[in-house]
Amino acid sequence: MEVSKRLQAVTESQTLVMTKMARELAATGVSVINLSIGEPDFGTPQFINDAAKQAIDDGWSHYPPVPGYPELRKAISEKFKTQNNLDYAPEQIIVSGGAKHSITNVIFSVINEGDEVIIPAPFWVSYPEMVKLAGGVPVFLNSSIDTDYCFDIDDLKTAITPNTKMMLFSSPCNPSGTVYSEPFLRQIAEVLDKHEDILVISDEIYEHIQYGDKHTSIGSLGLLKDRVVTVNGLSKGFAMTGWRIGYIGAPLWLAKAVDKLQGQFTSGTNSIAQRAAITAISGSLDETYKMRDVFHKRRQLVYDGLSEIEGIKPNLPRGAFYVFPDISSFFGKSYNGKTINNSTDLCLYLLEDAHVSLVGGDSFGNPECVRISYAASEADLKKALENIKTSLNKLQ
Repeated sequence: MEVSKRLQAVTESQTLVMTKMARELAATGVSVINLSIGEPDFGTPQFINDAAKQAIDDGWSHYPPVPGYPELRKAISEKFKTQNNLDYAPEQIIVSGGAKHSITNVIFSVINEGDEVIIPAPFWVSYPEMVKLAGGVPVFLNSSIDTDYCFDIDDLKTAITPNTKMMLFSSPCNPSGTVYSEPFLRQIAEVLDKHEDILVISDEIYEHIQYGDKHTSIGSLGLLKDRVVTVNGLSKGFAMTGWRIGYIGAPLWLAKAVDKLQGQFTSGTNSIAQRAAITAISGSLDETYKMRDVFHKRRQLVYDGLSEIEGIKPNLPRGAFYVFPDISSFFGKSYNGKTINNSTDLCLYLLEDAHVSLVGGDSFGNPECVRISYAASEADLKKALENIKTSLNKLQ
């Protein structure tokens, strides 16, 4: 007996692998600073917790509608309109078990065997695996720290073939923290506008953790009408990772397809979490912005600390809570009989020697980088930077 060939073709999530390894090492008594995990280190705001408690007391314990409670879909529709200048009717909203679930639903509702999906690198590790699981073919657009991880628009034009069915990206980006500016998004839209059969999935889960310019949704630019799926959720901006609430705004035909798919696979998302989500989405963003401001301060702390380490070339992200530095200068160096051949080797070395957990850039599409999460306390970040510097200085 063996697992399906379909599943054998899927790579295990390296973010989860590194987090697991960090926890296993910590279980042996080693003090590990885990900077590999992608979740806020804050608790869910109290007013949202209170709404969940009230939902339990009010008896919201039965199966919810597959696409989400009408009140929640209406609240999301209004959020899209007021915050993002997006016009999705409640019927075009589907609530799912997190943004990852939302994206998977869309891919499985659209992609056929051999269809190509354009994915800019760096990318969230699950994107290409979702595409492969659906029988599709990921097509990558390369970038580097020198362009702030923005791809060349000419490369997008070249990547489009008769088999291209979709483009999938995140902004703010996990893992780089890059934010696609409105002019850059408009360039993307202008290219794709000429290809009527290409759908766009815009993953905006880090929308509220952005520094500087106001967030722009590609679907708000007036082009690509009825061809943009906007993905969002409550995990990052509301510190609700464990509540598992994600959602999409999509063309009506696609929303109906996702509703059909979800009805057979998972049914509706957790009823209590949905009731709390109504309060979260309809309420004040004051607590969210307080968290964002803390992340902003930590970003500078980590950037300054990395800038002082010889051999590391850090980027200054404009969103999310990650830094994605180029560490390729350490390739070929060694210490105590261990040679660093790639970013994964470097992460394993730092976990063992510095007791700091990071994630290699290989699985994000940029093998010359590592992802560092600054969703940790300032004390932990300062200690981690000290340990990393000491360990890297040992490499010769």
